[in-house]
Amino acid sequence: MRSSRIKAKLRRREAALLTTLHFTDPSVFEMTSLLGFDGIWMDLEHHGYSVETATGLMRAARVGVSDIVARPAKGEFMRMARLLEAGASGIMYPRCETAAEAAEVVRWAKFAPLGERGVDGGNADMPYCSMALKDYVRAANEETLIVVQLESPAAIARAEEIARVPGVDVLMLGPGDLSVLAGIPGEFDHPIIHQARETVAAAAKSAGIHWGTVTFGPDHTRQLLALEARFICHNSDILLVRRGLEKIQADYAALGFTFERRDPSAK
Repeated sequence: MRSSRIKAKLRRREAALLTTLHFTDPSVFEMTSLLGFDGIWMDLEHHGYSVETATGLMRAARVGVSDIVARPAKGEFMRMARLLEAGASGIMYPRCETAAEAAEVVRWAKFAPLGERGVDGGNADMPYCSMALKDYVRAANEETLIVVQLESPAAIARAEEIARVPGVDVLMLGPGDLSVLAGIPGEFDHPIIHQARETVAAAAKSAGIHWGTVTFGPDHTRQLLALEARFICHNSDILLVRRGLEKIQADYAALGFTFERRDPSAK
């Protein structure tokens, strides 16, 4: 079973850097992992591809070093277990609201005595029945990363009790949903977001675990590192491709080229 690169860094109290991949071309996962990113955020909460597709993307990433941190939708505990069997190094669980819900995530992600995850072993994580069962169970419990996302004002208020749930490794602040639910959509410099950051950081420190969030660039990351954030997520393939194409347009517009951009939301 592969060891988690992210968990190894967290044990050394080092920050880990992830990027998000939305496209389902295996070569993108392969390239990112070969480049040596600590982790790839695989988002199945907001995209419609199947566990079968996810399995192929994880297989491509295994040629390199990157962990796959897979995000199922809220409450998808059976899907979460299948993603782990397919080779995900960790689970990012969205919209966690209570300590009881965080404990449910641990229950489905960890084998006994830490949880009640069902055992198979015939998939990529064991891999393919190649380990003694006791060694597999021990390694899976040690190496599986559990990240719970706090994305609402109510969840932020319960950050400390969620952080103290045994088995939770990382609290992750989700500023996007938090800004919407707090009535300040997209205002990421709002005092509500800053206070949430400090609350989550303090809760993680008090519980002896780690915390993280998305970052908008190096300057923002310096602020997060000063608050001892160690799970840092930056950028995505969609944004990188869009910005690259817009850069081409800007460069060539200066030479007289024109572009007929279409806004799908325009009437």
